[in-house]
Amino acid sequence: MKQPSAEKPNYGNWISTRLIYAPGVVSLIFLGLAIMFPFLMAVAALFLCVSLYFAYARYLFSPQGGNVQDRVCGLVLSNLVWNGEGQILDIGCGSASLTIELAKKYKAAQVIGIDYWGEQWEYSKKVCEKNAEIEGVAQRVTFQKASAAALPFADNHFDAVVSNLVFHEVSGVKDKKELIREALRVVKPGGSFVFQDLFLWKQIYGEPDKLLETIRSWGIKKVVFIYTSSSAFIPAVLKLPFMVGTIGMILGEK
Repeated sequence: MKQPSAEKPNYGNWISTRLIYAPGVVSLIFLGLAIMFPFLMAVAALFLCVSLYFAYARYLFSPQGGNVQDRVCGLVLSNLVWNGEGQILDIGCGSASLTIELAKKYKAAQVIGIDYWGEQWEYSKKVCEKNAEIEGVAQRVTFQKASAAALPFADNHFDAVVSNLVFHEVSGVKDKKELIREALRVVKPGGSFVFQDLFLWKQIYGEPDKLLETIRSWGIKKVVFIYTSSSAFIPAVLKLPFMVGTIGMILGEK
C-alpha cells in the first residue's frame, strides 16, 4: 500500500473568505460615506461586525481554532455502524475529508465520493483526488460529479451511505425530504446509513418525530434521530441557526 505523503491535504473551510471580505468592503464604503452622512456610521459598524463574526467562525472551524469543522464531520463517522465490507457512498463529499476518513478506517472498503462542486465552493474533484493521494488511500477511493437529487446508481447498490451537511444546499429540490429518500434508495436492504444536516430547521424538515415517521413509511427498517447540535465541543457562537445550531443526525438500517 502506498504510504501517505509528507504533503498536507487541503480540506478547506466551510466559511468562505468571501463571507469575510464582502461585508468588510461594504463596511469601508459606508465608512467613507459617513464623512458626509454621519448616520451611515451605524451601517458601517453593522457590516464590520458581520465580517468579524465570519472571520472568527472561520478560525473556530480551522485546525488552529479548535478544529470544529473536522469534529462535526467526525460525528458521522463515529455514529456509523458498519462492518466495513463492501462499498460505501459519501454524498456531497466536498473536499473529501469524510470520504478519506472512511477509507482510512475501513481498509477493506471501496469508497465513492460524489459532489456537484459548484462555483461557490473552493472544492473540486481534483482537490479530492489530490487529498486522497496525499493520505495514501487513492487506490480505494473514487470521485465523480453528480447531484444528490439524482444519484447515478442503481437501487440497493451500496452497503452503507453517509452524507454531511449537504441536503439543505441542494438547489432545485423544494422538498428536501426527497433528497433523504433518494439517498436511501441506493442503500442495500440491511445496509447502514448516517445523514447529518440542518434537520432541526423546522421550516425545511418539520418536527424531527414527523420526519422519522415519514422515513419509516418508506419501509426503512430502523431509523433514529440524534441532536448533534448540542455537542459540547461546538462553541455557543457557532450554535446560531445559519451556522451549526440546527444540525441533527438521522441514522439507521434499511
